[in-house]
Amino acid sequence: MNSGGPPPDVDDSATVLAELRREARRLGFGRLGVASADPARRPPFIHEGFRRWLDAGLAGATEPWLREHEPLRRDVRPLLEGTRSVIMLATDHATTTDSTETAGRGRVARYAWGDDYHDVLRSRINDLGAWLEARLPGCRTRGFVDSVPFPEREYGWLAGLGWIGKNTLLIDPEAGSFFLLTVLLATADLPPDVPLAVDHCGSCTACLDACPTQALIAPRVLDAARCVSALTIEDHGPVSADLRAGLGDWLFGCDVCQQVCPWNRHAPGSDEPEFQPRESAALDLADLLALDESRFRERFRGTPPWRAKRRGLLRSAAIVLGNRPHAASLEALVSAAADDDAVVRGAAAWALGRWILAGIRADRCRAALHARREVESDEAVRREVDQAIGRGEVRPEAAG
Repeated sequence: MNSGGPPPDVDDSATVLAELRREARRLGFGRLGVASADPARRPPFIHEGFRRWLDAGLAGATEPWLREHEPLRRDVRPLLEGTRSVIMLATDHATTTDSTETAGRGRVARYAWGDDYHDVLRSRINDLGAWLEARLPGCRTRGFVDSVPFPEREYGWLAGLGWIGKNTLLIDPEAGSFFLLTVLLATADLPPDVPLAVDHCGSCTACLDACPTQALIAPRVLDAARCVSALTIEDHGPVSADLRAGLGDWLFGCDVCQQVCPWNRHAPGSDEPEFQPRESAALDLADLLALDESRFRERFRGTPPWRAKRRGLLRSAAIVLGNRPHAASLEALVSAAADDDAVVRGAAAWALGRWILAGIRADRCRAALHARREVESDEAVRREVDQAIGRGEVRPEAAG
């Protein structure tokens, strides 16, 4: 980032913008749009809608952080003094391989199959910012990827990259929604693009109907406390009992509302090496439950699942095994019921109770739960154990 000099006079800003688009494509970005950073040029309903959503208590685990930084979502200019233009970039990430249900494995959202996109895109946006500063001496830039409280989707819409769909995601009419957004702030005054004026969702409610936890409580209104993606990535505590079955076999993230969206039927894929699956689109649950903190760090540092932390990932692995019992994974689940982390123990106890109800190795599961109760000191886990032993629930699917 160049820290000196006044904003440049751009004699031919359209030419500069065309060159910027070409450089963005050369660096690997798919599409680029520009919006003004002046909050007076942004429709007031954007921030008003965000405030109503926040005040309604729908932000889930991210509520404290979003509320603390709410002023920056109203006016982004303090993020870079003298900001005039918000440059938004879209990068398609979907690979040709699909994630399907596999016995003993938990599914991972598409964007997390390869390298950590933060690292991939941060390098690109820094290079693009350096190019613009060299092209316009005196221009200053700041790029970021999911690292500051910035309304990416809203500015993506303002920059003409798509419309905000009923699933709350930005949708490009020609590229669907399997893409990642990156932001470059600039003190140069570049010509803004025109927002899409048409709501191409029409009367379709596929995403609302398919959401496994009914987190989409209305078109474009997401209850993050119910969203599988938020629960498995941002929330590292116990998952509410009424939502656990809705996780299905989703271990990290969720793609359901995108999978059912008609606009993704012909979405462009990506053949970039960084987005190809490192291991698999689904991870072995028994292997995960055997990871201590050191081995978790060794395996997942620098990858998207790192964000869930060991507690969140192993908790979700136990819940998936409760929803999709897999006989070969039983001993791993029994061991997880004695994990050092109470959140993991509680999820494993719940899962063992589901196995009992399904009639799968019920005696072994009961024995493990009774043994755990004899030594358990955490009251919340003791309640999970008691409920698993004595409470009836909806029967899970048969073992794989």
